[in-house]
Amino acid sequence: MTETQDTPAADPWAEIRPYQDAEVAEVLERLVHDGELLDALTRYRLPRLARFLPRLSRTLASFAIRRETRDVSSVHDFQMRIASYMQRMLRNSTDDFRVEGLERLDPNTGYLFIGNHRDISMDPAFVNYALYLAGRDTVRIAIGDNLLKKPYVNDLMRLNKSFIVPRSARGKRAMLAAYQQLSAYIRHSILEDNHSIWMAQREGRAKDGIDRTDPAIIKMLTMARRGEDRQAGIGEAVAELRLVPVSISYEYDPCDLQKARELQALEDSGNYEKSEFEDISSIVAGITGHKGRVQLTFGTPLSADLAGPEEVAAEVDRQVLAGYHLFPSHYLALEALGEAPELLAMSEVSDADRARFQARLQTVPEQLRHWWLTQYANPVLNKAGRCP
Repeated sequence: MTETQDTPAADPWAEIRPYQDAEVAEVLERLVHDGELLDALTRYRLPRLARFLPRLSRTLASFAIRRETRDVSSVHDFQMRIASYMQRMLRNSTDDFRVEGLERLDPNTGYLFIGNHRDISMDPAFVNYALYLAGRDTVRIAIGDNLLKKPYVNDLMRLNKSFIVPRSARGKRAMLAAYQQLSAYIRHSILEDNHSIWMAQREGRAKDGIDRTDPAIIKMLTMARRGEDRQAGIGEAVAELRLVPVSISYEYDPCDLQKARELQALEDSGNYEKSEFEDISSIVAGITGHKGRVQLTFGTPLSADLAGPEEVAAEVDRQVLAGYHLFPSHYLALEALGEAPELLAMSEVSDADRARFQARLQTVPEQLRHWWLTQYANPVLNKAGRCP
């Protein structure tokens, strides 16, 4: 689908929606002159040149952006350019990528995909790649405004069909208004534009490996319908949005060590302060780091007979866990912790799997190993209903 341009008077979501085709040229021109983006690119691709000849390195980076986007005049063009990099990334950072359940969903219908959340950028990227391989349109992606502090990150994300979820609004009234606007945009996207959306089942990644839906997300999603019709039930409002749970399973998480540090800090002091560029570093690590095997499972649309947000959240959890694929890394972590031996399916584990797991574990500092193992072991426990 084309991201068409609305007139300002008819565009109540201009500040949060993805960019539209008529805005692409202006945004790309802004990016080729963004000093922070140019510096970030040169630090990553040309570190020595960036250090000693920063002006030249920025000029080269600007030229590279112009070259890569010279034929890009629409959001679709931009995403097709990304698709080529996605294919290269898959070859370099994953051993296998499998998709299940998509064939049960109508290719001409927009859905609200709600998925478990392990990686900032790769969770929706894999959903988009699965849709791309099936010849279907990509999704609009919900992304928290805490990740968009840099103007160039905001521009890149919104070019890639991301829309903004408010997390920094101050005060109850401002937050309520922001969530009402967000709920209305999501409903408009599904019902009026027939355009699918991906969003996470909770705010932030499940760093401990326990996937669980926040009922507050469900309440937000139903605000627009229930504001229009006070008699509408939660289940009816959810069914209208064609909500489909999605599970993503990674054999290995490129950010597992950073997550272990955060879990330890929370245990030791009850607090964890992110560094200034930590989210950006996590995005880069998630894209480039080795993920082993990856499986994506699409569930089935939720029915209207679910009574409240907690019941809807429980059904999303049920489908997410049912579709979650356990890899050898999960069983090996549970074995290393010495917990729940009756849940171990070691027939699934080869000598090569064990060797890879042990080699990765050896790179983890001793004080972080419990937390590193826990995030891999918890999915086994969660599927069995053993997590608190």
